Amino acid sequence: MSVKTRGIRAGGHSVWKDLVRMEEFGVFLILFAMVAFLILSTDTFFTSTNIFNILRAVSWIAIAAFGQCMAIITRGIDLSTGSVMGLSGLASAMLLVRNVNVPVAVLGGLLTGFAVGFINGLMIAKGKLPPFIATMGTWLMARGLCYGLTGGWPVRGLPQTFRDLGQYDIPVAGVGVPLPLLFMLLFFALSALFLRRTVWGYHIYAVGGNETATALSGINTDRVKILVYSLSGFLAGVGGVLMTARLGVAAPTAADGYELDVIAAVFVGGTSVLGGEGTILGVLIGAVIMQVLRNGLVLTGVSAYWLQAVQGLVIVLAIMFDQLRKRRRRG
Repeated sequence: MSVKTRGIRAGGHSVWKDLVRMEEFGVFLILFAMVAFLILSTDTFFTSTNIFNILRAVSWIAIAAFGQCMAIITRGIDLSTGSVMGLSGLASAMLLVRNVNVPVAVLGGLLTGFAVGFINGLMIAKGKLPPFIATMGTWLMARGLCYGLTGGWPVRGLPQTFRDLGQYDIPVAGVGVPLPLLFMLLFFALSALFLRRTVWGYHIYAVGGNETATALSGINTDRVKILVYSLSGFLAGVGGVLMTARLGVAAPTAADGYELDVIAAVFVGGTSVLGGEGTILGVLIGAVIMQVLRNGLVLTGVSAYWLQAVQGLVIVLAIMFDQLRKRRRRG
């Protein structure tokens, strides 16, 4: 065998080993197995309409999960995500029915999400509140605002130009690609670059890995936490605005319970509950897994009442797997 041939084979073997070691590889195999099972067991899963419906529905969950991932990497959590999504969409809708133009109304919704996230960050970093307690408080307050501002009634009559953000399909090669999917891919790229290619991203991982050592090295950990929760609120706001545009109405109950979907996507995607580990690609795959699971239960005739039980089981299994992986590394 020539040296060149041996080099190619060795190189290919090395690439395969590197691929298997990727944090996202196991998660991708789970998604692949689920998709293969649903293709074989149903006639409607692998159709363009169903696939794009899945990707449209996963878009706002995935965008919010990108921000949640950063919070969990720092050993925190953001329980307010679902309520912030609902409040942000409602803020945009209330501006729109007051004849504010669409760009300003969308900006208003995004700033609402950012503001709640910033408050979370201040309470956690400066007030020294545990993330669970701080974000549970804003979760309840944001949902209460949704009901208080509307009196429990949905906001209707949103202009078509706003609804197009969630409903429009861009024709590509004879197939309609959902506009929210493109927004998701944009924020995926930005979030991944931010975490992996910027100093702030390095600081986020450092805080999650060892906050005390990070502070002693001169990094302002309070600023990192405020940034992380502000971004989590902002990205939840983006998801909430897109979701509201898709529904065409802003209900005070919108996105109720979505924090479970978002947190599940993060943990299923391989982000460690102990902090310091996680990737945006893993979170994206995790979000797709959760939506495929939801879609698959419907297509296979399983009652929707079982969905939350299955989601809870998936979260527990993902955390158990993470703990097992940690023990093996230490061993």
